[in-house]
Amino acid sequence: MLVIDSTYPAKDFNQRNGEAVRQVVVHYTAAPFASSLRTLTQQGVSAHYLLPDPHEASYRSAGYDELRVFQLVDERQRAWHAGASHWAGRDNVNSRSIGIEIVNLARDEGGVFTFPAYDPQQIAVLIALLRDICARHPQIGATDIVGHSDVAFWRKSDPGPRLPWHGLFEAGIGAWFDAQAKSAYERRFRMGLPQEVEVERAFQRYGYAPAKNRQAFQQRLRAFQMHFRPADYRGQLDIETCAILYALNEKYTSAGE
Repeated sequence: MLVIDSTYPAKDFNQRNGEAVRQVVVHYTAAPFASSLRTLTQQGVSAHYLLPDPHEASYRSAGYDELRVFQLVDERQRAWHAGASHWAGRDNVNSRSIGIEIVNLARDEGGVFTFPAYDPQQIAVLIALLRDICARHPQIGATDIVGHSDVAFWRKSDPGPRLPWHGLFEAGIGAWFDAQAKSAYERRFRMGLPQEVEVERAFQRYGYAPAKNRQAFQQRLRAFQMHFRPADYRGQLDIETCAILYALNEKYTSAGE
């Protein structure tokens, strides 16, 4: 059951200036509930929703006996969650998106990332919340439900490879490739991968920002793999990754090649 709690309004937000909501951006907090709530309501950043971990100590100590979603910013207003970002040919994703922060204690220690699993209850509530949002904002398409790393791959890794994007798709939320199309592209690419300039066009066609250099190209690959091929997200262009990208474009942009 989806329980929305608006007890803790954020201080930092502003008006959308007529922009319609077109994307949902999913994040992890990399911090416990209590500190995440403080950051998102008092410290210069914000999000529309905060989804706790039901077993995390600071959430339990706050006295909650059920998993609820905290609405920190009204959807009619712009929250400060995505920062420098780009999706579907446009910068400034904040102006047209809803941000969801999920409590998850991911860690980056000197470039070595640890990504804990999400609690199944969190995923169930996330699905309910996304269904609710999409019902009220029908202009949000399948490819518009994205991770922070999708819209800001050059600086972000959230929500990480442990968010079950395929499970969300099976629940009717977001995008996923067709296995048959992927297999067909894999057979094709065994004869040789497309030139990188063509792969660049394919990434931009799907929605990603241009890669300005080799490092950015690999960072974008890593973000894409965390979303669509989480078993291996080393940021290397290979047959499977390329096949998934082209299969997604064939399905969602009518531009597979």
